[in-house]
Amino acid sequence: MSIASELARRIKAFRYDDLPTAAVDWARIGILDTIGVTLAGAGEDCVSIVKRVQGIGESTTGPCLVFGGGRARPLDAVLINGTASHALDFDDFAISIGGHPSAPLVPAIIALGEMTNASGRDAICAYVAGFEAESRVALGVNFHHYEKGWHPTATLGIFGTVAASAHLLDLSEDETATALAMAVSLASGVKANFGTMTKPLHVGHSARCGVQAVLMAKEGFTANQEAFEHEQGFFNVFNGPGNFDADKIFENWADPLDLIDPGMGLKQFPCCGSTHTAINCMLEMVQGQGLKPEDVADIEVLANPRRLPHTDNPDPKNGLKAKFSMHYVVARALMDGRVGLDHFVGDAYADPAVRKVMARVRVGAHPDMPAESDNQFGAEVIVTTTGGEKLSVRRGHELGRGPANPMSRDELWSKFDDCAGRALPTDSILPLFEKLETLETLDTVADLTAAMTPDPDKQEKKVG
Repeated sequence: MSIASELARRIKAFRYDDLPTAAVDWARIGILDTIGVTLAGAGEDCVSIVKRVQGIGESTTGPCLVFGGGRARPLDAVLINGTASHALDFDDFAISIGGHPSAPLVPAIIALGEMTNASGRDAICAYVAGFEAESRVALGVNFHHYEKGWHPTATLGIFGTVAASAHLLDLSEDETATALAMAVSLASGVKANFGTMTKPLHVGHSARCGVQAVLMAKEGFTANQEAFEHEQGFFNVFNGPGNFDADKIFENWADPLDLIDPGMGLKQFPCCGSTHTAINCMLEMVQGQGLKPEDVADIEVLANPRRLPHTDNPDPKNGLKAKFSMHYVVARALMDGRVGLDHFVGDAYADPAVRKVMARVRVGAHPDMPAESDNQFGAEVIVTTTGGEKLSVRRGHELGRGPANPMSRDELWSKFDDCAGRALPTDSILPLFEKLETLETLDTVADLTAAMTPDPDKQEKKVG
């Protein structure tokens, strides 16, 4: 049996009634958080450009919601919403995929959920199937795949998109295997484009291609179901001979589900997840020791070397690149005692005050956190004060706000309210949040999209 066929068999076997309670809980949280950040990203320039090029406007008709306003055909909706989901880099992240697991899943689930009249339970089950599929392919190729320069959210996330979509459309095992094989040829995205509009486009393009593969497989389109293991297939072309282990894909499949262990982490800060532990180290000094910019002569940030190639950026040229600058976000944490959406808007990245602090920041690899260690997201921040005193805070592996340190309901609401308020009228945000909190009770995904459809007579939105 080919790898695509075996994956398809396991994807097809997921049933809502068999899911552990923890999987249902985290799927619900992942969908809630992703819808929030997608609404926040819907107004970004990169999304507006994609909409213009696709010819999608407020009056465009179609079966699927475009977040922030309008409707479109499914492939257009998934492209636009997928781009929006990653536009602010505020979406969740996970160690197995080496990227963002929910952004490739939720736009497809919402679009196809509307088309198929799927229930909340159907959406949750599709999410779990997609999360496991993308994570398992990742285990076979990471971290060589990640370090080689592929953007795993797209190149691996596409298989999650296929799994979730195939589940919602009830494809046969053979059709699902064909769609997975087709996705091998549609996978793309390189990290050279991090810090530009192309990074979120990776996600939109990948999600669109994943849905397209499923729709075409359902219509009888063909692909080589040995496309993963073929000598000129995914493993050998993307990773190279000797740099993958396909057996890891199926070892202890779903026992536990990757969604539960190691799980994923929600983002507290709207920037690259590789910077979050260092931000928290600095915030601990600011909040616990009253540290102020005028007290600081030098700041050294030490982290796992895998966190550095895309974040050692002392001179970001725009707000997008600032999201990938350890220097910028640590300086902001020191200056403002927080890192928020407004710090990446307009020319905030060029503020002379923050540039002055950034000049004192140095970044390097931590001697006790090698690339192959379990401490993938650890960091230490060492501050030398103007008086010569050394202060330091060291924190171990922190995968965002995940199973080991989940967000409270109030924290989830605060983030969701801030994000959704950038696209929806204020009085519609709490009802949407409450629907998402009880997603498994909804008869149809259309209940969600109706709650996300702005009333043109009530367009009071948050700004900044």
